[in-house]
Amino acid sequence: EAAKRFTALAAKVWEEHRSFTVALAGGSTPKALYVVLASEPYRTQVDWSKIEFFFGDERGVPPDHPDSNYRLANESLFRPAGVVSGRIHRMKGEMENLSAAAELYARELQVLASDDFPRFDLVLLGLGTDGHTASLFPHSQALRERTRWVLPILDAPKPPRCRLTLTMPVLNAARQVIFLVSGEKKAKAVREVVTGHGSPRRLPRQARPTRFGSSPVAFGCRGGQFVVIIPARGECCRNISPDHPGPWHDTLYSGAGH
Repeated sequence: EAAKRFTALAAKVWEEHRSFTVALAGGSTPKALYVVLASEPYRTQVDWSKIEFFFGDERGVPPDHPDSNYRLANESLFRPAGVVSGRIHRMKGEMENLSAAAELYARELQVLASDDFPRFDLVLLGLGTDGHTASLFPHSQALRERTRWVLPILDAPKPPRCRLTLTMPVLNAARQVIFLVSGEKKAKAVREVVTGHGSPRRLPRQARPTRFGSSPVAFGCRGGQFVVIIPARGECCRNISPDHPGPWHDTLYSGAGH
């Protein structure tokens, strides 16, 4: 279902005669989506030449490193689907000066600028058991950033400590955000995100509840797998939970990525 949502959003954008812009996430659950998209029927149905791929965050490692988000996307999506390099905009996590790398990526995002921030058609995000998303960690000073688009992270609480990440205002500006989450260990974080019961400073997802904390249009719980789909600039989260899915019960999405 997540793959169907991806392709439907892309088709809608193509009707406007422009490229579909998406920021990718790392992690095992997003990878499952990439594998599905690079397989039939999506591989031949999707016009990959009309999609511009960016990244929500990257680890401070070379692009061929096992921890690289780019490597994960390249092996599971770009290469199998035949995406050309000119459509891939990766963060340079291998640069020694990550502040310079952040500035370089911000310049690359200028093509997406709308008002004060770039505006992606879709941002894909994972969610850690601690509530972190992209490389925005609980209690991090990065959550308070209001002007810059890309930040270097030099003190991440989990390895690798050095990273690059899009900032909360950029995530807020996206036309649609999809969280891809799986596993019972993340169930508590998902509940706090969706119901709004977590501390804004602790949970990055809730740092701007009037924007990024907009109402989920779909929330599913099947064997501990979740997807939360969030439109931009909507209402604050409604009080729904895995045990009480709320008004979107008939439109549940599986977090498995297909």
